[in-house]
Amino acid sequence: MITFLASIALLIIGYFTYGKYVEKVFGVKTARATPAYTHSDGVDYLPMSTPKNSLIQLLNIAGTGPIFGPIMGALYGPVAFIWIVIGCIFAGAVHDYLTGMISIRNRGAHLPELASKFLGKVMKHVVNAFAVLLLLLVGTVFVSTPADLLYVLSDGSVALWIIIAAIFLYYVLATLLPVDKIIGRLYPYFGALLIISALGVGIGLIVTGAKIPEISLSNFHPDNLPIFPLIFFTITCGALSGFHATQTPIISRTTQKEQQGRKIFYGMMIAEGIIAMIWAAAAMSMFDGYNGLSDMLANGGPGAVVSEVSTTLLGAIGGTLAILGVVILPITSGDTAFRSARMIIAEYINMAQKKLSSRLWIALPLFAISVVLTQIDFNILWRYFSWANQATAVIALFVGAMYLYIAKKNYWISLIPGTFMLVMVWTYILNAQIGFNLPMNISWIVSAVASTVLVVLFFRAAKKARANNLPLEIDISDYNKNIAS
Repeated sequence: MITFLASIALLIIGYFTYGKYVEKVFGVKTARATPAYTHSDGVDYLPMSTPKNSLIQLLNIAGTGPIFGPIMGALYGPVAFIWIVIGCIFAGAVHDYLTGMISIRNRGAHLPELASKFLGKVMKHVVNAFAVLLLLLVGTVFVSTPADLLYVLSDGSVALWIIIAAIFLYYVLATLLPVDKIIGRLYPYFGALLIISALGVGIGLIVTGAKIPEISLSNFHPDNLPIFPLIFFTITCGALSGFHATQTPIISRTTQKEQQGRKIFYGMMIAEGIIAMIWAAAAMSMFDGYNGLSDMLANGGPGAVVSEVSTTLLGAIGGTLAILGVVILPITSGDTAFRSARMIIAEYINMAQKKLSSRLWIALPLFAISVVLTQIDFNILWRYFSWANQATAVIALFVGAMYLYIAKKNYWISLIPGTFMLVMVWTYILNAQIGFNLPMNISWIVSAVASTVLVVLFFRAAKKARANNLPLEIDISDYNKNIAS
């Protein structure tokens, strides 16, 4: 278990070291008022405590990603541990922190608005389409997966369509009501269940002396699928996920002070990385090798692995609680996916969301589209989600790099992981059957050329933005004057 335990230790150390460095680079303004106060509307903008914001953020970004992704990524062997640790500390947590903090400085703006400001107005339309598509896919996938798990858990005693309808009803309420009415009240309890279930599995692995494989760069995948670039699209949540960029603005609108950002944004990504480590380790150690895991996935999918691991390590009662924790994960990301989509579209068309009718006009068509999407094969949806997800992560990292470049700060902390993932995103879509289906060697060459061109364009735009003194944050002097008076 040396690799497993050392990886978890590195994640924790990363929070206190590199996380602190990223915070220092960004430069927290302790006296600056946050959007929770400057734009308070009692619906999306309102202050909540750090513990509550942290647990909501964890549940927002988690979904089934840090469980299902690492389970499927475990087929590659211990190299999955390396990606989780390096990706989480140097890419995912940086991505989440910068997205959240830049949003706080810009009235809680979502990624399309930030991309428009820092990468050009054309990007607003591109990223808006990307983000809404991504959120619709997430919301739809996170109806299907928990519904299937609940159906299995109930031994089919409750019809699947009834479970799906109940989840959709909850999503409608969570999307329309003020953030503190359902999300703010239920999520802390859901978060506790999630953490307890993950810790239960982790402790169970240690107590039972599970044979977790040690570090290796070998590819153990039974189908010999290439590690590069597929592992970066298999393990997303828990390492790096663009979906998080759509979720952090929800909490950037409820954060009380900027100095709380490292705990909420960077810290909860590290927590998600630990959850991913636990489930990857469980999948690698409990099914008599990678062929056994592959067979389990082929016959019952990641849900079957979750059920088997939970009941084996924690018994019937503990296993049921752990499975419920896994069920909660997608539900608590699905509801905020639809909520984020509503907020992004409202921001795009400049429609205030204080009135319920305004929220309904946007939300109801989203749910209608999602109902149609539930009829599409889950595996097809997930393939497109994976690519759109990491493409969104690249955009968010380049937004962070642009912000830091203009501020004359160390922009490499965002540009290096952004450029790396840009190459992977190009390579994946050029080679994949859902993309251009080109040979892998040609995909790498085209990817390298395309990525180089885009990085050069980034530097040209960055130098121009710095020369023009592009404002990094919105002016809140009127709010300060009102407070003073």
